[in-house]
Amino acid sequence: MSQMPANCPACNSEMVVTQLSCTNCETAIVGHYPLSAFSRLVEADLAFLEAFIRNRGNVKEMEREMSESYWTIRNRLDKVIGRMGFDLPPDEEAAAASRKDILARLSKGDIDVAEATRLLKELGE
Repeated sequence: MSQMPANCPACNSEMVVTQLSCTNCETAIVGHYPLSAFSRLVEADLAFLEAFIRNRGNVKEMEREMSESYWTIRNRLDKVIGRMGFDLPPDEEAAAASRKDILARLSKGDIDVAEATRLLKELGE
């Protein structure tokens, strides 16, 4: 399903809904209605949130379902929260623990150097 754009393709300004129409009787309502924070998310973010909700926010269950570490899931959740426009306080302790987790997975052979590099780059975003 195609997604409604949250930003203008010409100038990148925020888009708003200006008209709603009934598919049955063609009644139309005109106004300026802001898009929800969810409209800023891409399909992958929405799929992640669906899994998060399906697992009732249980990160351990998310780890099992997605075959990803706690820290990878937490970082993905933080990115989604940021894309929705919410501020996150810097969490250096979590970032340090995540880096340690990635390096531990690399040393155990769970991931290769390329994957470790990619994950470490994601932490720097």
